[in-house]
Amino acid sequence: MNAGWPVELREGDVTLRPIRARDQRSWQEVSRRNRDWLRRWEATVPPAPVGRSSAARPTYRQMVRYLRGEASAGRMLPFVVLYQGRLVGQLTVGGITWGSMCSANVGYWIDEEVAGRGIMPTAVALAVEHCFRALGLHRIEVCVRPENGPSRRVAEKLGFREEGMRPRYLHIDGDWRDHLVYALTVEEVPEGMLNRWRAIRSGRSQSN
Repeated sequence: MNAGWPVELREGDVTLRPIRARDQRSWQEVSRRNRDWLRRWEATVPPAPVGRSSAARPTYRQMVRYLRGEASAGRMLPFVVLYQGRLVGQLTVGGITWGSMCSANVGYWIDEEVAGRGIMPTAVALAVEHCFRALGLHRIEVCVRPENGPSRRVAEKLGFREEGMRPRYLHIDGDWRDHLVYALTVEEVPEGMLNRWRAIRSGRSQSN
């Protein structure tokens, strides 16, 4: 079982909490409205081999059931992102691995309507802080398509290191796509991820 789950994390107007079945209406409304904005970055299922039928896209409830099962098994932390109480995106800590690795990866998306307000860097900082301090993970990765400037800026703002390219890493928008790997270990943020982000935001506001 996942000792760090369920959990609700909050910083200012930004909240991370577990995704729920009753989020369906809000989640689908945001997803539909942002379909064109998100399509280039969303994972897709590759075509099935000849003679086999392609897997159907899961329903919202099937997705939530799967995510909650993975969370209970300690392999995932599936959050929705709330801004001023409204659902505006999703953040998932996935691929949680224990043993000699103690690592995970973070993926995220946000409503275009509120992009650029520091919401997603705050959400990622909350998640990384929880992974390092509460769960005891050692390394967090963020893998981003090179063309996805906004997602790259989230990782770069928080001080993730760019480690290189993974060719044809994930099936995105109908084809296998290269991804840049950003990473951070707990030793690189002795001050804590949230304290780092607060200092960055404070420095930015003082310089304006």
